[in-house]
Amino acid sequence: MFFILSKIFDFLMAPISWILILLIWMIIAKSKKAKKRLLYIIILVAIIFSNHFIYRTFVLAWQIKPATIEKGKSYSTGILLGGFTGFDIDKRGYFNEAADRFIQAEKLYHQGFIQKIIISGGSGQLINNEAKEADFVKGELIASGVKENDIIIENSSRNTYENAVFSKKIIDSLQLKGPYVLITSATHMPRSIKIFEKAGMKIISFPSDYHVFNSHISFEDFVIPKLRLLNEWGIIFHEIIGLKVYQLTGKA
Repeated sequence: MFFILSKIFDFLMAPISWILILLIWMIIAKSKKAKKRLLYIIILVAIIFSNHFIYRTFVLAWQIKPATIEKGKSYSTGILLGGFTGFDIDKRGYFNEAADRFIQAEKLYHQGFIQKIIISGGSGQLINNEAKEADFVKGELIASGVKENDIIIENSSRNTYENAVFSKKIIDSLQLKGPYVLITSATHMPRSIKIFEKAGMKIISFPSDYHVFNSHISFEDFVIPKLRLLNEWGIIFHEIIGLKVYQLTGKA
């Protein structure tokens, strides 16, 4: 039930969904005054949440800053969280826009900072008929030169809480020594740290997949709307509200 509710909230958290709901409300509203007010609200939401400067400022305050691992340090395990692949109707796997998670995990391994990689990710679909993400990623890691014996798959998890719980069981069963290097997207890292620490693991965060950088601000950032942000905000709200829900339910 929690998993199903999270999917519903994912839809409701994006400003583009708010605009759609407000448009439907405006269409069915009988009062001209109400229609006018709703139109103003729609315009206001669109202006605020398509502004790149506002989005950039908010995300920079939320996401984890870039990290480096001190030269000569080595850790037993890196935990690579899924969410960076997808599958077609023939169950062929593909990397998506979050593939930097994979790249950074691979680099950490080849540079000797981590000795083993736990890939944590099953299927995040409501109808669980997809191939398992961890199984696909294992093959890609082997193809990139990671030794098969150094890859551990956890392919049952459907969300971050299950990532943590199931990874902890593997770590305990194999008696892998901590702390553990957690590899996920910069915007996903604040919530992930809390959940993994609550599950009893000492974590070193290694954020990746930065959508926003602390770069110079241009005039365009202030004045030119970016419609894609109407959906991107949903990812950030999902992380913030998701963390609060996990904290209230004792999962973070």
